[in-house]
Amino acid sequence: MKPLSLEKFNRYLKLQAAIKEKAPLQQPSITISRESGAGATTVAQMMADQLNAIIKPAATEPAWTVFDKNLAREVLVEHKLPLDLEKFVVEDARLPVESIVEELLGLHPNSWWLAQQTTKTILRLARMGRVIMVGRGAEVITQLLPYVFHVRLVGPLSKRITHAEEFYGLSPNEATMKVSEEDHARRRYLRRYFDANSDNPLLYHLVINTAKTGFTDAAEIIAQAVLRHHEKFLQESSTLRAA
Repeated sequence: MKPLSLEKFNRYLKLQAAIKEKAPLQQPSITISRESGAGATTVAQMMADQLNAIIKPAATEPAWTVFDKNLAREVLVEHKLPLDLEKFVVEDARLPVESIVEELLGLHPNSWWLAQQTTKTILRLARMGRVIMVGRGAEVITQLLPYVFHVRLVGPLSKRITHAEEFYGLSPNEATMKVSEEDHARRRYLRRYFDANSDNPLLYHLVINTAKTGFTDAAEIIAQAVLRHHEKFLQESSTLRAA
């Protein structure tokens, strides 16, 4: 499945910026935490397509948009940072030796500062609504926002390796290494910057084994759960305003 173009991301941001503060009630957002190879990129785009089909956005409203690999670029654009820093905005807490040396020499911002800017961007996107944010600790960062729905995608290691082979065009050994390295990197990232464990089920509204459901059904299950969750949020908000 092809990722959305940069033009579509820019369209989302421009439309959101054009909405006045007194416009519609808070829109929902979604975070996806995932084991490598569990199909997060595919499921996220399927969810966006389904949600846009269920509630078709008006011409002046932003469509549901996925922020995954492109989130690093959005962080740099928002905070007016050079785009060549993108290689340092990684979902890992361990940088190569040369990067550490460059950081000490002041050639680029330190990793903690970049993680802070990423956190600010994730919070802004969540509040804007109609976004699906994959990884980067978004499930921890937005825990206190009641309109954000949190999902964890998991699967047996063998199935995840097979999917990585097919999705990235890798050999079995390359896919095994990629899945292992990404899983460890994401755990390090969450542990270092947020003192959290991605395997903690209490962080999520829903944990799905995509090997059991398949990607299409997983996307449909999540989309329907998000709509029910948001309806409940709106009802509770209305009750509080009336009190």
